[in-house]
Amino acid sequence: MKTTLFALAAAFSLNAAATLSIPPAPDLTASAYFLLDVNSGVPLAVKNPDARIEPASLTKLMTAYLTFKAIQEGRLKPEQQFTVSEKGWKTEGSRMFLDPKKPVSVNDMIKGMIVQSGNDACVTLAEAIAGSEDTFAGIMNQQAAKLNMKNTHFMNATGLPHAQHYTTARDLAILATAIIRDYPQYYSIYSMKEFRYNNITQPNRNQLLYRDPQVDGMKTGHTNSAGYCLVASKKADDRRVLSVLLGTNSDKVRTDESAQLLGYGIQFFDSPRLYAARTPVTKARVFKGEADSVAVGFDRDQYLTVGKGSASKVQQSITLQPKLIAPIKAGQIIGTIKLSLDGKPLGELPLKALAAVPEAGFFGRMVDSAKLWFN
Repeated sequence: MKTTLFALAAAFSLNAAATLSIPPAPDLTASAYFLLDVNSGVPLAVKNPDARIEPASLTKLMTAYLTFKAIQEGRLKPEQQFTVSEKGWKTEGSRMFLDPKKPVSVNDMIKGMIVQSGNDACVTLAEAIAGSEDTFAGIMNQQAAKLNMKNTHFMNATGLPHAQHYTTARDLAILATAIIRDYPQYYSIYSMKEFRYNNITQPNRNQLLYRDPQVDGMKTGHTNSAGYCLVASKKADDRRVLSVLLGTNSDKVRTDESAQLLGYGIQFFDSPRLYAARTPVTKARVFKGEADSVAVGFDRDQYLTVGKGSASKVQQSITLQPKLIAPIKAGQIIGTIKLSLDGKPLGELPLKALAAVPEAGFFGRMVDSAKLWFN
């Protein structure tokens, strides 16, 4: 699992940019946007990131997240079939054209929700998971809180306009990243260019899927009040950047401006993996323990975002707590790594014990007590 260290990530991004004179982000017409380095969690460019906006069909990212979660937890099965309710069948807006006389599988509804943006599929899935769309909206808000989406409130599963249905560019970036991180087995559905159901073939509205082979998701949104919106993700080699673009005035503009944002993130930044999960960075001396040292490192992969070509210049300085006394718990913080670039600090990371060190027996403790005394 990749780590997201927003406080540290911001320091990395700002200091690296200042050092290497990274050009400013593109000047876009969108009312708000958020460009994220997914590996490190570093925001690369933002505009009005916390302004409340109407998410339109970007809401379906949360509907999908909860559907994937229900399948993972065994509360829903991909092959299960449901019949659209009268409410779902009559829901306005885009649809996958469910037939009230014909049951449909969860698997097909997922594709209809993601590729065709089917509101009928969203309502049917919501009712299958929670009994009613209103109850499902409450679950959406609970999950938003768990993901730390601080400025989001859902009223429905579809994104149809409602005065109390809102989110932000930052919160949508958190949600989209959570789908990529938590449910990678379903993410490929977001790259499907079309889906056929009920003898009707509909194309994916994300035009970047047709223009850029490195773009592999995620979701469009549009209402008259929300404008044209797009969450898009691009993977180049081992890097992934994600853009959230809101409030443009046409499909072409949201596509063009999203492409500019994603290109900016790929072209001017790198996000190397500095440290692998569970791999020792160093060892720390332990006194009065069954072992006289413990491996030190990280429980998750650690990524760093810096300007393009500067990763090899990053320097590290390790500081360990002196005179560590057992018992040591696995995961206990026992030091730090300070990182710098061209003499300027980037931030620091907490070093953790990768294993537990129980307390030694009486004789071992006595020997180490003498060593500590003389030292």
